Amino acid sequence: MSALLEVAGLQAGYGRAEVLQGLDLVAPQGQVVTVIGPNGAGKSTLLGALMGLIPSRAQRLQFDGQDLRRLTLEERVLAGLALVPEKRELFGSMSVEDNLLLGGWRPRKLGDRRWREGLDSVYARFPRLKERRAQAAGTLSGGERQMLALGRALMGQPRLLMLDEPSLGLAPLIVREIFVIIEQLRASGVSILLVEQNARAALRVADHGHVLETGELVLGGPAEQLARDPRVIETYLGAGRKD
Repeated sequence: MSALLEVAGLQAGYGRAEVLQGLDLVAPQGQVVTVIGPNGAGKSTLLGALMGLIPSRAQRLQFDGQDLRRLTLEERVLAGLALVPEKRELFGSMSVEDNLLLGGWRPRKLGDRRWREGLDSVYARFPRLKERRAQAAGTLSGGERQMLALGRALMGQPRLLMLDEPSLGLAPLIVREIFVIIEQLRASGVSILLVEQNARAALRVADHGHVLETGELVLGGPAEQLARDPRVIETYLGAGRKD
């Protein structure tokens, strides 16, 4: 399996506060890689740095043969990176469908005249969005807003979909639904980098997993193997924890 994303020695932070300290990461094509860890470990900083939203430096930052260090945010989007942020960042006063159409910027920019047909695919995956296509995004429930954020990202036909805490603030039933969708995306060949606090659910859908603590990856390996690691079980998968 070829590597879609290769990261070596990534350092990133805010001003003088360095959050990530020499992080190494590989995301293979067509697989789900998850990064779990506590609040404040640097998970969102990692995604922001990869997207070009946060100043960073690295020994190597390669995406599908391109050096990301040389690319602007807009160029990274065109290359095929897509981020679904923790706060969803929807346009609340705009309709569901208009939010989705905005997500089609990449294929439109690349000259795909059939880019609007992506709506049919998104509506097939998220029937509730089709039902609410004329509704203002700000009036949706939490689960529906997450679906809209995912759908908008998929409209861009991304090579790598980066998800920042997709289960955050959602009811358990909706969380299960979101992770079913992630499994379906993986089955359809979408490459995913998943950042999550819900370690049990994340490791269940992932091929590979990493544990990020205080800016450093302290554990890593196949997700099934990581889920059996005594340290991971004690800290993140304790018997009393529920998804």
